[in-house]
Amino acid sequence: MKICFILEGSYPYMKGGVSNWVHEFILDNPNDEFVLWTINDLESKKGKFSYTLPKNVVNIQETFLESGLTSRINKAANPKFSDIEKQTLQELIRCGNPDWKMLLEIFHKDKKKPIEFLMSEDFLTLLKDFAADEFPYTSFTDLFWTVRSMFLPLLYLIGTKFPEADIYHSVSTGYAGVVASLASIHFNKPMVLTEHGIYTREREEEILRSEWAPPQFKRLWIDMFVMYSKFAYQTAQRVTSLFSRAKDIQVEIGCSPEKISVIGNGIEHSQFADIPIKEPNGYIDIGSIVRVAPIKDIKTLIYTFAELKQVVPNARLFILGNVDDPDYYTECLDLIDFLDIKDIKFEGVVDIKKYIQKLDFTVLTSISEGQPFAVIESMAAHRPVIATNVGCCKELIEGELTDDLGTAGICVQPMNQKQLYNALLDLCRHQEKLVPMGEIGSVRVKRYYNKADMVKKYSELYREAVAEWQA
Repeated sequence: MKICFILEGSYPYMKGGVSNWVHEFILDNPNDEFVLWTINDLESKKGKFSYTLPKNVVNIQETFLESGLTSRINKAANPKFSDIEKQTLQELIRCGNPDWKMLLEIFHKDKKKPIEFLMSEDFLTLLKDFAADEFPYTSFTDLFWTVRSMFLPLLYLIGTKFPEADIYHSVSTGYAGVVASLASIHFNKPMVLTEHGIYTREREEEILRSEWAPPQFKRLWIDMFVMYSKFAYQTAQRVTSLFSRAKDIQVEIGCSPEKISVIGNGIEHSQFADIPIKEPNGYIDIGSIVRVAPIKDIKTLIYTFAELKQVVPNARLFILGNVDDPDYYTECLDLIDFLDIKDIKFEGVVDIKKYIQKLDFTVLTSISEGQPFAVIESMAAHRPVIATNVGCCKELIEGELTDDLGTAGICVQPMNQKQLYNALLDLCRHQEKLVPMGEIGSVRVKRYYNKADMVKKYSELYREAVAEWQA
């Protein structure tokens, strides 16, 4: 079987949970061929992979949104659209329910240029009607540039070449979910959708906190991503989520519950279970296995660690992961300098299996997660975890209803510095808790988060999706 993975801003360019999942998935299915269809922002990233691609990756199609933003325009062009086409385009810019097959006809089959549509008289007329209905007291110029920036990347992607495959597997909704859906329609092949985190909710949180999105248009940006998710849910033959609460959110957004299977992440427990407990060295060494990005809320961790150092002077903090956002990384370094904190080190990408031997326990302060490998791997290695109550972290640490093993760490509310401080102080002062908590976590991972089970479930999912599509 030839499987096309559609990947937005992740594998193979950057290390991290989703990227590691994709890489391991390909390696664990050596009898299948894989095509990678990647969506990224800047063309300067072309070919700069953080992974050595497995031998069964037979093709990679790199797509960069920058190309759509810099495409040349024929200023004399003024494309015209039929009434039914204009109705679909109106639904699109209003973030309603457009006819996606018609959008495929317009921008993929007929190859009309998105930039020329967004500069056309028909677009101007549609936008005037939209402004009159929804934004009568808002600057029309601001609305024009907002809508243009919202939909130019999408329409550019629709016009690119679609790679052929037997099945399309998108690992998010968003742009990846839309083009996977359109390729499924175009080639008449099945599509499956996996969400490691709920993409729509993550974008909503990002937009609400952002400074780049004007307040009057934040709702429109959010509605756009909801529209994309609904289309992906509608088109996908099968949808997966990592845990039950994520499934409930997918249903709330618009996915049919009959399509959804809950398939948790899995690892090879044996690769972590034999990692020895850290030998005493006079320090309490805390690790945070995390990519450096605002959504991971490293600043709250820095503030809290500064407070912890006042009462636990032998505590050290090691932040392990790639720099996803250079500006945020610089802000974190400036904050450390401003607070004059000692013993915080950004170690970059490391071999976690080797580095975790140096740690007493780990901490994750994200404001959004799915089912983080950082927590699962720490638990498998007998390291207690302090994590925010986001995604599946609470279930990982405390177990679900049928799990009577006990707690493998401490769960705190996101961005709650007081709770985080108390949790860190508890494990630092009561180190006798570390070994029993670590043992509980390792047993839980072995019992419930096994990679072989996960791979088997996805193989069955593919077969079911193909059989249902054929039927």
